Amino acid sequence: MTKKAILILMMLTLVFTACGPGKKVTGDQSIANALTTKKLLAAHQAASPEFTTMASRVQVVYEEEDKEQSITASLRMRKDDTIWIKASVLGITLAKALITKDRVQYYETLGNTYFDGDYQLLSDWLGTDLNFEKTQALLLGQSMFSLTDRNYQSAVINNRYEVVPKNQPRDFIHSLLLAPDSYKVVSGAVQQPNEKRTLQLRYGPYDQHPEGYFPSSISIMANEGTTQTRIAVNYKKIDVGAQVRFPFKIPDGYEAIELN
Repeated sequence: MTKKAILILMMLTLVFTACGPGKKVTGDQSIANALTTKKLLAAHQAASPEFTTMASRVQVVYEEEDKEQSITASLRMRKDDTIWIKASVLGITLAKALITKDRVQYYETLGNTYFDGDYQLLSDWLGTDLNFEKTQALLLGQSMFSLTDRNYQSAVINNRYEVVPKNQPRDFIHSLLLAPDSYKVVSGAVQQPNEKRTLQLRYGPYDQHPEGYFPSSISIMANEGTTQTRIAVNYKKIDVGAQVRFPFKIPDGYEAIELN
């Protein structure tokens, strides 16, 4: 797995921070009277779960070309403050990441490399604007975009609410589908034609907990040029309100990753 693939994997894995037993919400409820765009976006914002801390374990299957790798990831989060992830294979630590309000740190043990920088550097490299709030939104099945009825419009498509910009950017074409019952993201797509990049996210049914809705699984397909990457995520366990720590220290002798 290349250093770029590992970093992208670590970031994308953060999309899936919760699951576990709960009432399944499939998004199959019929839309009899469609909400206005203003009310729809307000309902989506209100669907973000309310909690202080959480801990979870997920199984991640990564496929690129003819390579496949299964990774077990431990995820911990303090809402609006810290995101921590440790990925391992057969009990051996593969990588760790620590994401805070103004800093992204990561290291991987196979190549003895690390990244320690701000969101601007990572945003420039990935080709899209990132910050902690957007990363956290992705974690919770919320839109990473600032959705307002002034800039976005909605329509009912195949019993889903489709949300798109009123003026679609030429090199950042994006859209969302929201479920009619939970108002959570069912799927999302981003195209960057100039960079020959596409990203498609599809969430499985949401689990309804006292704290709110959490995705049970997700599939990701990313294309860059002729390279296609697939990631499938399934959850093993979740503990909302867990006592969490975020141990992180870049080992001595590791080489900094140069993003270019």
